[in-house]
Amino acid sequence: MNVDTVRVSPEPPAADLPEPSREGAARPMVSARWSDLGKRVGSAMILAPLALACLWFGRDAWAVLIAIGAAGCAGEWVGLCRADARGWPEMLLPLGMVAVPLVTYGLGAGPAILLAVLLTLVGWLVFGRDSRAVWLTAGFVYLAPAAIALVVLRHHPMVGRWDMLFLVLIIWASDIGAYVVGRLVGGPKLAPAISPGKTWSGALGGLVAASLVGVAVASGVSGRLPVFHCIMISMLLGIASQIGDLLESGLKRHFGVKDSGRSIPGHGGLLDRLDGMLTAAPMAALVALTIGEGFWLWQ
Repeated sequence: MNVDTVRVSPEPPAADLPEPSREGAARPMVSARWSDLGKRVGSAMILAPLALACLWFGRDAWAVLIAIGAAGCAGEWVGLCRADARGWPEMLLPLGMVAVPLVTYGLGAGPAILLAVLLTLVGWLVFGRDSRAVWLTAGFVYLAPAAIALVVLRHHPMVGRWDMLFLVLIIWASDIGAYVVGRLVGGPKLAPAISPGKTWSGALGGLVAASLVGVAVASGVSGRLPVFHCIMISMLLGIASQIGDLLESGLKRHFGVKDSGRSIPGHGGLLDRLDGMLTAAPMAALVALTIGEGFWLWQ
């Protein structure tokens, strides 16, 4: 081929090139940012009334709900460890986590703690010694404190219902506040190596929401409200909830999965939905133990 005959079409001037539409580029980003909102709202509309009804109407229903939830979380944990929750000895974890809250309800926190320790030791013996077995055993350590704390907090006939409502609404407010503010404001990442989607703005928004909801709940229950103390307790529980969220994100990163399960549309699995509760509930139980029996958490 004669190179003299080759014609190269000149590039059109820059002014003739169509400019990318900023509005069009922004739309997919915005829609992706809120893509799971509908599923989250739908799941919440189903699960929230069930949880609140069990919390409000009786300690029996609440203990059963916690036992079912603990078994579901344990089953997901076994799945994260690449094992079958229906096989032996892996089924020891979900069965044991059914027993822990029921023993707490029937006999108290002391026997339940002893049972959890015993189950951990038995798990260490029967699961084996490889890496997967160690993680299976760690499931008792991860799940049992919250299962015990949630039953203990609700058990008191005078303040249990309100303490649990206070805790649940603070965790929900922290989660929703972090979700909304983080997506609206964005900014520097909170822990990019653990959870790239979480931002400092979302964390602060979650704490503000937790404080506002905590004060609102407490002011509706008690006549004389120590506002500063209530805000501090609300923020403490909000921080504990966010730590639980980050902890679960780190665990999922370790196991190489996006979600702990698929049981809750928009949230993944039970562990994805209850990650904040797993750390905030034991913290609330410690607060209750510190202030003494029969007192509201915010006092």
